[in-house]
Amino acid sequence: MTTRKLTVVLGDRGHWAARFRAWDELFLGCVLRVWWSCVARLPSGSHEDAIAAALVDGLTRDATARGLFWCEYQFVPFAYTDDGRVVEKGRIDMAMIVDHDREYYLAYECKRLNVTRRDGTRRALAREYVDKGVMRYITEQYAENLPTGCMFGYVMDGDLDFARVRIRAAMTESRAVLGLQGDLRAQDPIGQFQRFATEHVSGGRSIEILHALLPFVDGPTAPADPPQTAFMHR
Repeated sequence: MTTRKLTVVLGDRGHWAARFRAWDELFLGCVLRVWWSCVARLPSGSHEDAIAAALVDGLTRDATARGLFWCEYQFVPFAYTDDGRVVEKGRIDMAMIVDHDREYYLAYECKRLNVTRRDGTRRALAREYVDKGVMRYITEQYAENLPTGCMFGYVMDGDLDFARVRIRAAMTESRAVLGLQGDLRAQDPIGQFQRFATEHVSGGRSIEILHALLPFVDGPTAPADPPQTAFMHR
């Protein structure tokens, strides 16, 4: 059984990619509003699913975020089979639905990083971030035929630099299978969130993945408002 694509982005992909980058900045600005309160009410060893659920709950309760977009936990993308049936392609940790159109969404796959074992040693988990996160965009399990996908790294010990270095090493090691083009491209931080982007080409299809590293530690109060200038309607 083969599937065909449900979501189609028309027009110049570069133009669409710029819009998705702007939507990502908007989304991260809103995440920053609620992030520290989410961290404060979760146990230090929380699983990534619990963190994502708390984050989506915080966003749905935030009046500013609700007025700008819809965020869905465990978002389900679909594809059509040749005989017209719709099939589920897995569950994305969270998605920002653009203009209430479920075919246009920013997917956010979330993974923990820098997890401290009971004996005090640290597991980077960068390989899991790549193999069970980034790779799902390369295979088009997520963000099929869309120019952009997103990753959240919950950095459990707050050491963002170490997390980025280990992710870079893991991605470089898997450069061929990831279709990685060039190196990690730094982006301006949003609050305490460190950001970078990667470009990938696979099977003639290109996709940009936007990465954000979020410190899962006690932090400052978030700013009052997200970056409104980042928001763009289709």
